[in-house]
Amino acid sequence: MQTYHPSFRSLFSTNMGYRSNERILVFSDLIRSNETISEADRDRRIRLHATARELADFAAQQYGNASFADFPATPASGAEPPLALWAAVFGDDIIEQLETTGLMGPLLEKSIDPVGLERARTIVAAGKEAVANIIIALSNNSSSHTNFRKLACHAGARFASLPHFDPEMFGSSMTVDWHALAARTNRLVEAVNRAEWVYVECPNGTVMHICKKGRHAEGDDGLLTADGTFGNLPAGEAYLAPLEGESHGTMVIEWGPTAKLQSPLTLTIADGKVVRIEGNDPLRQRLETKFAENPNCRNLAELGIGTNDKASRPDNVLEAEKILGTIHLALGDNTGFGGTVAAPFHEDYVFYQPTLTLVMPDGSQEIIIDNGQLQL
Repeated sequence: MQTYHPSFRSLFSTNMGYRSNERILVFSDLIRSNETISEADRDRRIRLHATARELADFAAQQYGNASFADFPATPASGAEPPLALWAAVFGDDIIEQLETTGLMGPLLEKSIDPVGLERARTIVAAGKEAVANIIIALSNNSSSHTNFRKLACHAGARFASLPHFDPEMFGSSMTVDWHALAARTNRLVEAVNRAEWVYVECPNGTVMHICKKGRHAEGDDGLLTADGTFGNLPAGEAYLAPLEGESHGTMVIEWGPTAKLQSPLTLTIADGKVVRIEGNDPLRQRLETKFAENPNCRNLAELGIGTNDKASRPDNVLEAEKILGTIHLALGDNTGFGGTVAAPFHEDYVFYQPTLTLVMPDGSQEIIIDNGQLQL
């Protein structure tokens, strides 16, 4: 893994903006014994775990105050990580206060109410000196849409989330010109924020009317140098949480998180939720199980637009959703970026060669992606 060391150095210096004497925590997850995964994905996850440990060792050698944590993988992206990881990030004193006040259980269950969440934020902010300054999440499942991540950032941590990461990305999408990517992403965000609706049409039959009223698009540009910042790496997207209860249309899903589906699934969206699934791919059963467990998993959670010109892999959603000229739509939790729906689930699906039209408050329209080609 010696060949990754220049990329490791760039990660801490350019992406995370390391400052002297900061505490770094790198974490990963382990394949659970009851998981059914392909041999290719098993190989990737073993390499991911090993690379995460190597990254933590590199940080300890270079910067001194770095540690590594791992745990059995959570059931899905968006589920809260185990208490041991909370303790590794926040320290024993904060965890003890959260437990004593009865807040820790609801936080882990994602059932905490707004009053309780505000109390937790107060406790974490008061003890922020104990919280890790830089957190690198190299777990297979995403912790982006969790109370854990949101409270860490509230305490000032800079948080890089790399779910489904393949170490080979250190030599591809992680080599992008970060400042050029930031400028491109910012142009896209400014354009989207002029609109009230976004109309998406793809050659595969996807047609979506996405309501942006009252919502603000943000950019994920990979420059996580300010206190409390959070983003994916590899980065490169503009994203927003559609207004709940308004979006409608048809999503034709051809790619899952790590592979092309055996056959497409067609999801019908009405009032901002999935109301029907058609198709025979095994993903259908998994989605229906999630919907039965928690109806909030049906929520249309996100519209994202890729801006990374070094990203190219369709078989890994972390990189695929960043491919320049693609869009992605997610289901489930959106509370981490402006939405109001909490769920122990958040999953993205990437759509290729989209045409994306902005509809302004006065009814005028502007095409910003035409058949996969960015027009800005």
